[in-house]
Amino acid sequence: MKFEGYRFRRYLNNFIIYFILTIFGLVMLFPFMYMISTSFKIPSDTFRYPPRMLPRDPVTIEIAGYDEPLPLYYVQVDGEKKQYALAKSNIKVGTYAPADNLTATVEEYLTEVKPTGGATNQQKVEVNGKEEKLFDVEVDGQIIPMILISQTTVGEFVDLQNPENKVFQNVRLSEPVENIGAHPENYTEVIELNNMARALTNTALVTILVVIGQLLTSVVGGYAFARLKFPGRDTVFVFYLGTIMIPFVMLIVPLYQLMVLIGWTDRLAALIIPWIFTAYGTFLMRQHFITFPKEIEEAALLDGASRLQILTQVLIPASVPALATLATFTFLYAWNSFIWPLVIINVGNEKNHVLTLALNVLRGRASDTPNLILAGAAIAIIPPLIVFILGQRFFVESVASSGVKG
Repeated sequence: MKFEGYRFRRYLNNFIIYFILTIFGLVMLFPFMYMISTSFKIPSDTFRYPPRMLPRDPVTIEIAGYDEPLPLYYVQVDGEKKQYALAKSNIKVGTYAPADNLTATVEEYLTEVKPTGGATNQQKVEVNGKEEKLFDVEVDGQIIPMILISQTTVGEFVDLQNPENKVFQNVRLSEPVENIGAHPENYTEVIELNNMARALTNTALVTILVVIGQLLTSVVGGYAFARLKFPGRDTVFVFYLGTIMIPFVMLIVPLYQLMVLIGWTDRLAALIIPWIFTAYGTFLMRQHFITFPKEIEEAALLDGASRLQILTQVLIPASVPALATLATFTFLYAWNSFIWPLVIINVGNEKNHVLTLALNVLRGRASDTPNLILAGAAIAIIPPLIVFILGQRFFVESVASSGVKG
């Protein structure tokens, strides 16, 4: 019995833990899921309140006598909700009442009433200490002067079976008939609107070259600091590693001046060459190479292998987790880089834009269409997300097997 009770408590504890973790995971994923969902919506659906997760499209129907399909709405008729088609919108209706009996109200189209005494000599009356204009309103065949109490805008809704049967009510407060639907053409529109295809190509090119460059320099530098002995090695490594603590904002001005001197401003080379050297990557590979058994390297040297052969044929094949970790971090940084491209690339030079700059321009051009902005954001987010998921196994393996040695 004690064993069964222990198992039950263990399963209950595990269930509670996984339940709480699942809730937190869904909370963290919700903004991403909502972004993807909104990127498939139409503009009007993005402004709906309360917001909805799934994209929806308004339902339309063709009715005889109307040139275009009419949108469907739910309308209250005799206490029953029915589907009616919206034939006209923005119809202004006024609520009128006699000056001596403000409770006897009458609703009439603003276009159907005329000023009492004419437009140039409209009569007025004092109501509750305030002067009000009079209008001629027809009630049961009689023209009665009344004042305008309030006005609103309504829509004309027609019955689907009998178009002559019409109902008037506020369009904004009416519930449209909608079906779940997606609009993948939003992504095509974003690409055509902001030259996103060129920005995506530039970003992929810059990111791939930066990743390859950092892998090469980090592997060579890390191996040199880990295995080669030369005067001042440790001192040079400490100074090189100390550059990580320098904030990037302190490097922007001198780095920009260097790019001006070389002539690389407004060119993709300025986004690649300065970033293929990294103290963090060198440190990561050095720490990994230190953990590699020296006996294997010594055996390779006795067999006549050169340092380059040991590095390329022995160490690198055994360093896949560390290389994948460095490649993942470098990819994420290069893909999402914004400040430096904003400084070095002219906003008007769209042929050299990267995704972050293109999204910044899109924010202004599509400010009234959030669905397009989020479609552009999805284009920028999904590739690094896929890379991180694919490299996660190597990243975890590298962290689990790594050690820090002097």
